[in-house]
Amino acid sequence: MVPANGDAARPSSSQDGSAATMKKRNKPQYHPFTQQQLPACKPILAPQTVIPVLLFVGIVFIPIGLGCIAASNRVVEVVYQYETSCVPGYMIDNKIAYIQNPSIDKTCTRILKVPKDMKQPIYIYYQLDKFYQNHRRYVTSRSDKQLRSPNEVNNTQSCKPEATEHGSPVVPCGLIAWSLFNDTYSFARGNEVLMVHKRGILWRSEREDIFGKQVYPRNFQNGTLIGGGTLDPRIPLSRQEDLIVWMRTAALPTFRKLYGRIEVDLHADELITVTLQNNYNTYSFGGKKTLVLSTAGVLGGKSDFLGRGYVVVGLACLALAMLLTLLCLAFPLREEHLALRYPLSGVPAR
Repeated sequence: MVPANGDAARPSSSQDGSAATMKKRNKPQYHPFTQQQLPACKPILAPQTVIPVLLFVGIVFIPIGLGCIAASNRVVEVVYQYETSCVPGYMIDNKIAYIQNPSIDKTCTRILKVPKDMKQPIYIYYQLDKFYQNHRRYVTSRSDKQLRSPNEVNNTQSCKPEATEHGSPVVPCGLIAWSLFNDTYSFARGNEVLMVHKRGILWRSEREDIFGKQVYPRNFQNGTLIGGGTLDPRIPLSRQEDLIVWMRTAALPTFRKLYGRIEVDLHADELITVTLQNNYNTYSFGGKKTLVLSTAGVLGGKSDFLGRGYVVVGLACLALAMLLTLLCLAFPLREEHLALRYPLSGVPAR
């Protein structure tokens, strides 16, 4: 029989105790981090604090930007674009046939005028435009293990399509090495030949950690389709300066890479004779080639981007500070806006 008082429908005291014990056991450990009760600083963005900060940033950033621009303007550059001017007149409408014909002499001699005094060292760069070294298939087509160790010459899985030649591994393999830039430059001042120094254009980590001293080129550019420059098989990869600089891939389609250094001073209005070997094919993709001679400043090469960025941010902060000041003068805060003067729920009004 079911009890008339309905006690069977209620849980017993033992069940109540076990439920309470289980609930207590599952209770998470209290910690201010898990309960989001850590102390925090919440600054009040009042006009009297924001305006001085904006003024300070503007006053500091503008002189820094002007200093960066002045340092950039002290860098002297000689820039010469030559991919079109070095093509013979009778081949100007068929540049691809010109660059692919090995019987045509690719030598090009030009006279460059030094605009200002250039103190040594004078850095020689080649600049390429519309060359996307950051393309996914291009940038992954290399084998760092093969570049570093002579025991990994067969590690060419990531180098396709330039991995092997007639069944033998290519060293260095991959599209990056295969497309090595191979234009050359020589310089003269009157009858004086200006020596181009290749040493010291590499990062130490590249020479010692990435490219092995016992790894030598093998089967490089031996195929029917030649992508770029060749390498001396008697010189280890750690001493192939042009290759190492080229394999430091660029992030943007317009980039400069260091070719060498001239360690003599050049004076204003001097004439420099440049002999170029126009070997590299940029005509197939509409690219441009530029020779750059440049000195170095405190911040490196010539670039106004950093200085202009500082000046723009500084001027923007000053403009915002002036705007906020005018708004505060036109619409001042009254005292009643700074305190709660309306009743809250359950709290009597004052």
